[in-house]
Amino acid sequence: MQHAAMTIDPAFRIAVVDPRLYGSFVEHMGRCVYTGIYEPGHETASPDGFRRDVSALVRKLGVPVLRYPGGNFVSGYTWEDGIGPRDHRPTRLDLAWRSYETNQVGVDEFCKWARRVGSEPMMAVNLGTRGIDAARNLVEYANHPGGTHWSELRRRNGFEDPHGIKLWCLGNEMDGPWQIGHKTADEYARLAAETAKAMRRVDPSIELVACGSSHQRMPTFGDWEATVLRETYDLVDYVSLHSYYEQHGDDRGSFLASGVNMDRFIESVIATCDHVRGVGQHKKRVNLSFDEWNVWYQARFPGEDNLDWGTRPRLIEDQYSVVDAVVVGSLLISLLRHADRVRIACLAQLVNVIAPIRSEPGGPAWRQTTFHPFSLTSRHGRGTVLRVEPTGPSYETSRMGEVPVVSATAVHDEEAGTVTLFAVNRAQTEPLTLAVDVRSLPNLVVGNHTALFDEDPEATNTMDSPDRVTPTRLADVKAVDGTVTAVLPALSWNMIRLRTT
Repeated sequence: MQHAAMTIDPAFRIAVVDPRLYGSFVEHMGRCVYTGIYEPGHETASPDGFRRDVSALVRKLGVPVLRYPGGNFVSGYTWEDGIGPRDHRPTRLDLAWRSYETNQVGVDEFCKWARRVGSEPMMAVNLGTRGIDAARNLVEYANHPGGTHWSELRRRNGFEDPHGIKLWCLGNEMDGPWQIGHKTADEYARLAAETAKAMRRVDPSIELVACGSSHQRMPTFGDWEATVLRETYDLVDYVSLHSYYEQHGDDRGSFLASGVNMDRFIESVIATCDHVRGVGQHKKRVNLSFDEWNVWYQARFPGEDNLDWGTRPRLIEDQYSVVDAVVVGSLLISLLRHADRVRIACLAQLVNVIAPIRSEPGGPAWRQTTFHPFSLTSRHGRGTVLRVEPTGPSYETSRMGEVPVVSATAVHDEEAGTVTLFAVNRAQTEPLTLAVDVRSLPNLVVGNHTALFDEDPEATNTMDSPDRVTPTRLADVKAVDGTVTAVLPALSWNMIRLRTT
């Protein structure tokens, strides 16, 4: 059996976790909204049409912030179409996903529902086909108390109190040629800067996210961020990152090391942000919003141009395996390890579309395998992230080079008196013994070990077998002379909970 070791010391702190690190994403794409969160006539539907069974799973998932309404969708979106009486709302062509958008859910309904499930809305504005005027009007509609055209219209629409949306995205993936209204870095930077100024004049308390590169493989990656930040540095609070991961062919070893790639991506963007800060002699730090991330088998997706026009089509409804869940767990570890700069992150998406929750029209809703590491990390990964440096075996990958078998982090909740260790064993066939030095926590009491693994790494949860893959409680944690040991099963995500007396 392989062995790894690490030390937990509450003196070695990275940062307090911003709860918004556990956000998700609702886009008007496929069945995320329609027959996902919203399905009038479903046996569980609330009076305003939202599925109570899906809402209950969203609460259990634990997502403090929800990005909305896109995604590529937002770059062609007219937000005014989604307000007022539903029978007066127009149906539009969604050019991003070749769908018919009925606008039965808009900003008012979404904000009300998001807060009902314990989340705050994170609103994106259209900087593709629209710009400054539409953005500042939306801020006025959503956040101004009353006495103006747009705020009074909100009140007439049945929402007396402002929605109070604090977090706003200045467009989406504007560097991508696939984006409606695609722009060069200079074009986007100027528009983002002027839009930010106008939005802040309406509500100075808002936080703003500037578009970073669509992904790190873009030919303009790095230069795009630098150009945008030189123009917007003092006007924005965050720059966005997007990244999706999938297994290529039989190369599971590289796929399991996706967190290494995420680490490098984050650190590259931090370096660019801090370079612009230094050159411009800015006082504040711009932090990161990793507001799209997940496992997505893009090789299976035919591409937007090959889609047939439809209403709520089934788009990228990937079915996730144990392997996928372990990778999602490792990506959460990477986000936590950078909690000093990654303050916001959004698992894309929430329901049906590459999502931890699935639903069927008129049928049930269930948890995918990826639901479990996310919900447990969101619930127990609150507090201060501690710097841990595991030592142990490594293995060679074709895409990432040599990578460690174990990826881990720890979160200390001083008020609750708990330390939670999250760890992934990337070894595909061998368990691994992990020894944790906890001598700096003399009053620590051995807690419990929860792991996600399976004899069949390709096992999935389906509508007919919704609980085929669930976390397992292991009774193997031991504490001797200031060292806690546990065995991490082969190809597994693990959570070890310890508490102090």
